[in-house]
Amino acid sequence: MPDLKYFVIYKPFGVLSQFSEADGHPGLASLYNFPRDVYPVGRLDRDSEGMLIITNDKKLNHKLLNPEFAHNRTYMVQVEGDANFETIKQLENRLEIKVNKKTYLTKPAKAKLIETPSYIPERNPPVRFRKSIPTSWIELTLIEGKNRQVRKMTAKTGFPTLRLIRKSIENLELLEFEPGSVQELDRAIIYKKLNLK
Repeated sequence: MPDLKYFVIYKPFGVLSQFSEADGHPGLASLYNFPRDVYPVGRLDRDSEGMLIITNDKKLNHKLLNPEFAHNRTYMVQVEGDANFETIKQLENRLEIKVNKKTYLTKPAKAKLIETPSYIPERNPPVRFRKSIPTSWIELTLIEGKNRQVRKMTAKTGFPTLRLIRKSIENLELLEFEPGSVQELDRAIIYKKLNLK
C-alpha cells in the first residue's frame, strides 16, 4: 500500500490550485515542500481562498469529486450590498445559472446571514470597498461544485461576491485561518471528518 499523505491548506487569494506557477501567479509549491506524488482534490479559483485538500489518496479523490457522492462544502461569502432574508431564500431555492454557456439549475443549498467573521485575516490585496455601498456576509453550503458557482449564485440574486472563503468540507473544518497554512492529518481523522468509509 502506498504511503498515503493528507494535507489541509488555506489557499491564499491569488494562488493557483496547481503546483506550478502560471502567468505570473504562484502555485501551491510556493506554500510548502509537498511530496512529489500528491495533488489537490478539486480546486478553488485563483481569486477564492480557503480549504484545499492535497493528497495522493485516489479513493478519497474519487469520493469527493464524483457528483453521486454529494458532499457539503461550506463557504463564507462577502457580498456587495445589504443581503436580506429574501436573498437567503433565493440562494436556498434552486437558481438558474450559466455553466459552460448552458442554463443550469442549482441543487438546493443551505444559506444564512452571518456577522462579519472576526477571526479571518485581512485579504492581500484588500477587497475593494465603496463607502456608499454596505457589504454583507453569507454562509453558504452546497452539495455540488460547478465552476464559479457561488459567484454566479450571489450575482443572480443581485449581490456580487467580493470575497469567497471555503471553510469546510463535511465536518473537516479549516482550523487555521491563516493564508498559506498547511496541516498534515492522518487518514483516520480525514476519513472520519469527511464521513468516508
